[in-house]
Amino acid sequence: MTEARQEPRQRRHWSLASRLVSGTLVAVLGALVLLGALVAGFTRFEVTERLDNSLQEVAERLEFMLSALDHADPGAPDGQVARLPETDRRTLAYQIATPDGKLEIRSQNAPHTLLVPDMKTGFYTVPSFRVYVTPSASGRHVILVGEPTFHRREAVRHAMLISVLPIVAFFPAIWFMVRWSVRRALRPLTGLQNEIRSRGGANLAPVPPLDLPDELVSIHAAVNLLLERLNLALATERAFAANAAHELRNPAAALLAQAQLLQRQLGETQYAPRAGIIVEQARRMGRTVEKLLQLSRIGSGMALCGGMVDLVPLIGFLAHELEREKGRRIVVDGAASLLVEGDMDTAGIMLRNLLENALVHGAADQPVQVTVTQDRRVLIANDCAAIDPALLATLEKPFVRGQTEAAGSGLGLGIARQISRLFHADMSLLSPVPGRTRGVLVTLAFPPQG
Repeated sequence: MTEARQEPRQRRHWSLASRLVSGTLVAVLGALVLLGALVAGFTRFEVTERLDNSLQEVAERLEFMLSALDHADPGAPDGQVARLPETDRRTLAYQIATPDGKLEIRSQNAPHTLLVPDMKTGFYTVPSFRVYVTPSASGRHVILVGEPTFHRREAVRHAMLISVLPIVAFFPAIWFMVRWSVRRALRPLTGLQNEIRSRGGANLAPVPPLDLPDELVSIHAAVNLLLERLNLALATERAFAANAAHELRNPAAALLAQAQLLQRQLGETQYAPRAGIIVEQARRMGRTVEKLLQLSRIGSGMALCGGMVDLVPLIGFLAHELEREKGRRIVVDGAASLLVEGDMDTAGIMLRNLLENALVHGAADQPVQVTVTQDRRVLIANDCAAIDPALLATLEKPFVRGQTEAAGSGLGLGIARQISRLFHADMSLLSPVPGRTRGVLVTLAFPPQG
């Protein structure tokens, strides 16, 4: 019974800037919401207090009416209505009654019954009014002044909105300022990120001094230390590969020559096949040594050391040479010229590896097609079984070979890829060839001239 393997969960990437902005905004907006609630509560309290004071002031100003009422004819009818122009439902209502609850005078918008049944001094809240009750100075009357509750709620709501809306209106401005401040503070980190991203196999130079905050200075120093160690390790590796290849080159050539001499001497004897195997293995070792030498030369940046190189004649020369060596056809067509900046030998190494790879792994009865386009691209297509995309993505790595019986070291595409980067060209592989069901198409897209 086999245990089911659980695939590792991919970690979700998150943005430091977004997290800082969101965290700061949550804190600031939370404080503003709390401030808005406090301001709204304080405004409500103050407005309510001012409106209650207004009721008291109106009650005090009604005192002069009571003096006239006290000298009035005792036979005057009860429940008189004082009518004033421009009175609406928002206007304050008042009533003047006797201590025993008899209504004597009321405003035209006051009800026919007492606003509150309780005649004690103070404030009362009834369904339709906020009422203030106070006795007259003589004690023979009671003054009731009421404000419509809907008008009071409306006034309180407007006052609260006037106090809180400016805070709400500043939310977008606060978001913009926080976002701008955070991104401005993280700008040095972005610069350091771009510098690190530009480092690679062809560029291991230390990151230059940057205007960094104290928190990033240690990271800057650690990155430079890592680059220095990596550069030293790669330099040692390249030196070893170059020295080993140089040391093996002459012995490999001598071994091949001796093996070929032995093969001729054995003629048609029973030992001739073994001599043929030795010759083939010696040739394979020689090709591997040559690839290692090419790989060691790439690190010197020689691709940009020359002048302008026309790739079309170079492709024609390499095609003719490989046709003679391999006995296979290479068809070259397209543009008559393709000028690039760089070293001719390095460009030749790149193109030879691609052409040789297409020949070795392509069908023997089909030619390799090379097309140079006007938009500065070189297309190299062969005829072979289609390659799985997952395997195709790994073929550019050094010492990686596909599912093939053809001889090779697995270095050709890797060398071509590294040289294409030195030429600032984009190299891509596609299988099958567009419009077909078979083949591999290698595309070299060079940047615009000038």
